Amino acid sequence: MSTPVTGHTSILPLLAYPASHIRTPSFMNPALAARGIDALVVPWQVAPPALGEVVQAMRRSESVAGLIATVPHKTALPALCDTLTTDAEALGAVNVVRRGADGALHGGTLDGEGFVSGLVQEGHALDGRSVLLLGAGGAGAAIALALCRHPIKRLIIANRSIEKAQDLARLVTGLTGTPAEAGPADPAAADVVVNATVLGMRPDDPLPVTTTSFRPGQLVAEAVMQPAHTRLLETAQAQGAATHAGEHMIRAQIDRLIDFLFEAS
Repeated sequence: MSTPVTGHTSILPLLAYPASHIRTPSFMNPALAARGIDALVVPWQVAPPALGEVVQAMRRSESVAGLIATVPHKTALPALCDTLTTDAEALGAVNVVRRGADGALHGGTLDGEGFVSGLVQEGHALDGRSVLLLGAGGAGAAIALALCRHPIKRLIIANRSIEKAQDLARLVTGLTGTPAEAGPADPAAADVVVNATVLGMRPDDPLPVTTTSFRPGQLVAEAVMQPAHTRLLETAQAQGAATHAGEHMIRAQIDRLIDFLFEAS
């Protein structure tokens, strides 16, 4: 299903750098058309130094209904918004921005909700399970908070900067009461392993774990959408672990993104 592009069509730039891996438009544009919303998501490659200038220009364009953001712009966007949702402010990360008629920008973060909903929709139980989260960036922070809002046993956060992992662990524990701590990127002791880093997008990327101690009964989940089956998932599957592809995060997030951008129109 598609909607003809006219002078009334609203544009939703998807800010990324690079933009070659973007798959969201293929999921979101049919959903917009199905809901009768005359809007189009377009990949928009923006290098980090130009992000502020580009966002300010889009603030002035009445054809722009809002913005969607992915790597590496999620943690830079909060400072460019006028207002933020409670979660976006707490986490310092934004992946969706609604533009008001006056050009005001309201930012939110829906990655975490989308990721956890995707797991649940695919039949993966989280209750009482220990989770290793790889990465504490914009997507990782949102996923950490969403995971800790479920009755998981505990969350271990592994990140190149241990201080950043410790800060995120303290934050989500304070917000939810679920035990969270910084730890090594070793999947051996975890029931669920979640990759929220960018490692896996390129064929020559190293694995985001220090060992490949995967096992049957374990779940290994990706936030990387392209390629659909990363080397991490292939490695885990070969050792008997269940796997969960990154595209489920965006599929489960589509209606939330549309509701946020168009205020449930």
